[in-house]
Amino acid sequence: MLMRRERAYTAVAVMLDIGWYAGRQRLESAGDIADRLSMARRGIEPVLQGLARAGLLDSTRGPKGGYRLGKSARQITLDEIVDAVTGDGSDQGETEAGGELQSSVVEPLWTELERHVQTHLKSVTLEALIQRAQAQGLKRPAHAPIVFAI
Repeated sequence: MLMRRERAYTAVAVMLDIGWYAGRQRLESAGDIADRLSMARRGIEPVLQGLARAGLLDSTRGPKGGYRLGKSARQITLDEIVDAVTGDGSDQGETEAGGELQSSVVEPLWTELERHVQTHLKSVTLEALIQRAQAQGLKRPAHAPIVFAI
């Protein structure tokens, strides 16, 4: 997981953006999300698809389509977000064969670090990140109410 941090970082940023701007009520387009994150739309689409497949996002197709949270922000942990885009987290076979020091010291250390990171990710919710943003003084945009005139 530590080796796949760019994709995990993007997924957390995307989920925070959707949680902040759309929540469970509004739809946010992939283009708007990409613009706010200063990322290419093509770069975030696989991440959005992975998050939707995992049930973390609801997606609606079409010109008025977009993404919204698939469940409450308090029910979504960073662990779920990272797992949705990095697979099962298994890094077996990714390291080259090494000597005694690597297998006796480095690999166990890496496994321990992974375990600590995983434990922390399980304890942090998307809601906690939204609260951090609010504590930093960031303001959610006010959406104009829909007015129907006959």
